Amino acid sequence: MHELGVTFYVVRDVKKVAEENNVKKIDYVTLEIGEVSGVIHDQLVDCWNWARKKEAVTEHAKIYIETLEAITYCEDCKGQYRTIDYGKKCPYCHSEHTYLLKGNEFNIKEIGIYEDSGT
Repeated sequence: MHELGVTFYVVRDVKKVAEENNVKKIDYVTLEIGEVSGVIHDQLVDCWNWARKKEAVTEHAKIYIETLEAITYCEDCKGQYRTIDYGKKCPYCHSEHTYLLKGNEFNIKEIGIYEDSGT
């Protein structure tokens, strides 16, 4: 389960941003996670609900997850298609000369703070 490991990185990074901005309490964190990143959302939420309590700044923070669609590009026909629907093989020309354009991301998109916790 790598969800616990990435959750610790998120908590660490959020704590660092909070410290740099003199924020005492985080309200929420929004993550962007690609649909083929391999991260299991339910497990990540469970890990977050445990790990957030380890730091005072994130103790009550909620987690929101936005899923980013996976798109594959075909080098032969220059087409783009949903990776989840067709995998590596292009549905237009049936080539396997393809690569993932997006959908493997794991980003902290937004960190929300309590209004009374700032500078």
